[in-house]
Amino acid sequence: MSLGLALIWLGLIVIIPLGALALKPWELGPGGVVEVLLEGRTLAALRLSFGAALLAAGLAVPLGLLFAWVVVRYRFPGRRLLDAAVDLPFALPTAVAGLALTALFAPNGWLGAPLEAWFGWKVAFTPAGIVVALVFVALPFAARTVEPVLRDLPPDMEEAAATLGATRAQALWRVVLPSLLPAMVTGFALGFARAVGEYGSVIFIAGNMPMVSEIAPLLILVKLEQFDYAAAAAVGLAMLLLSFVILLALNLLQRRLRRAAA
Repeated sequence: MSLGLALIWLGLIVIIPLGALALKPWELGPGGVVEVLLEGRTLAALRLSFGAALLAAGLAVPLGLLFAWVVVRYRFPGRRLLDAAVDLPFALPTAVAGLALTALFAPNGWLGAPLEAWFGWKVAFTPAGIVVALVFVALPFAARTVEPVLRDLPPDMEEAAATLGATRAQALWRVVLPSLLPAMVTGFALGFARAVGEYGSVIFIAGNMPMVSEIAPLLILVKLEQFDYAAAAAVGLAMLLLSFVILLALNLLQRRLRRAAA
């Protein structure tokens, strides 16, 4: 009975909605689906969403590793507060996060004004602002995935490497990082999955200019507001398939790394 209940819930929550998403675009016919997906605005939105999500996940992994290393290996006043602060994106409404990031990185913001004045970098209302918002939401996944592995990593390996003449950097590169690599790939995958469909924290800081800073979830919303449900479903289906292929590749890479580590 437990298996039957699990399959019923899986069907109601996952399979039926995804089945509807897969069937709805074909109301346009194969030619209509291809036309929607090859439209310049659609390609630009998909390229921006997936490119920014991959870049944000790539940036979140070393930042998350650094955070986990500091929290696990050092004791200092405020460590527990710092440890709790990394979970803030989990609890903070995404719209509030978007408003806060926009206020910080706007041309007259606390960070945006000096960045534009000193370096000529404009963050808010550009694709760079999208990456900043996606790093914000992806960072907790990268940090929390690496932290328990790093906590369970025995210090004996580093001590053994030091007795053999390895420097601190060599021990980190050749001993610690290979053990953490599968967890880092998992953190990258989770961060990417969280970032690629992000809407609330991005919509305020993006600028939402078609062909420039318009993300795919926003394009789907635009098509829904135009009552073009089949076209919106076509863009959603493209996002689903691309995400599945990328996550499948990351999963295969993670399994290979775990076998190599074993």
